This record gives sequence, C-alpha cells and structure tokens, in this order.
Amino acid sequence: MAGIRAQQKEKTRRALIQAAMNQLSAEHGYASLSLREVAREAGIAPTSFYRHFQNMEELGLTLVDEGGLALRQLLRQSRQQIANGGSIIRSSVRTFMEFVGHNKAIFRLLLQEKSGNSREFRMAVVREIEHFTAELVDYLIDEQDYQRGLAELQADAIVRIVFGAGADALDADAQECARLTEQTIQQVRIVARGAEATRLAARPRE
Repeated sequence: MAGIRAQQKEKTRRALIQAAMNQLSAEHGYASLSLREVAREAGIAPTSFYRHFQNMEELGLTLVDEGGLALRQLLRQSRQQIANGGSIIRSSVRTFMEFVGHNKAIFRLLLQEKSGNSREFRMAVVREIEHFTAELVDYLIDEQDYQRGLAELQADAIVRIVFGAGADALDADAQECARLTEQTIQQVRIVARGAEATRLAARPRE
C-alpha cells in the first residue's frame, strides 16, 4: 500500500512539473505562472500542490535542476558516440540543438531565469551551466591532455557559443535550425583549432 501511495505521489509531482513546462512560452515566463492554473492543468486541487512543493519557487528550481541534468547528460552521450567513431564537436552540437528543439520550455526557462529577478533562480541556473562547463573541462583534460587553464578558456567559449545558438534556434524553423547547427559546428571547430594552436605555441622548444 505504501508503495502504491509513493508511486501516485510521484505521478502527481511529475504532472505538476509537466503542467508548469506546458505553460511556459516566450510570452509567459515562469514568474507569470499561477499556482492555481498549474494545479488545474495537473488535475489536482490547489491545496494539494503543497503536498509536493513548498511554493512555486521550489517547483521552478526543480525545473532548473532537471534542465541542468539533461544538459549534463549531453556531453556523456557525445562521449559514447565518440567511442563508436563519431566526431566530438559534431555529435555534441547536434545533440545540444536537438535537446533545444525537443525541450524548448526548459531551455527557455534557463535563459530567462539566468537574468531574472530572483537571485536564487539566477544562482541555480549559473550552477547548472557551471556543471555542464566543468564536464567539458574534464573531457579536455582527461581525453585531450589540455592544461586546466586552457581547457577552462576553451570550454567557456564553447558553452557561450552553443547557448547563444540554442537561444537563436528557439523560434527558428527546421531549415534555419539546420543552418544554425552547421554554423555552430564550424564556430566550435575554430575555437578548438585556436586552443590547439595556443597549446602548441606554449610548448617549450627543443
């Protein structure tokens, strides 16, 4: 019986998360969401909302956490594709852009709250982006033998490029998204080549 109740509670919690995501759009940011409307779309009474989240801010932070987790998984997926003979840059950028296309509400939330009014939201988004960047830094150090300082500079540049492309892709059609993806791949390759040239130039000459 306890197991059934726990499953039902998790199902309702997921319904609230999905309802909040469904109501996010370019015109309606998270701050404009109503607890009553979110609860109604999830199929529960507004008072039942508090069995799952303390308030709307906690629900929003959960959305940020889940978006950040999905982003962190992108690089891991790309590494798996590399193990099967793929290109790290192409696979990473394509996976990222596909994520944006399939998760516009979450990605829009990350972009909006990164510069939003809530300091807690802003810091949560920054932490998630830092986690994503840190995984790229670790890959550059462990797999490509970069020094940490150069790896951090390269990772930061790449993350800024792909997040900018993701923002541009939110309201783009399929053809424009394809163009943005190829453009982003070339931009990331330029950063990678610049980093490699910097690394070679820094090596002591024999």
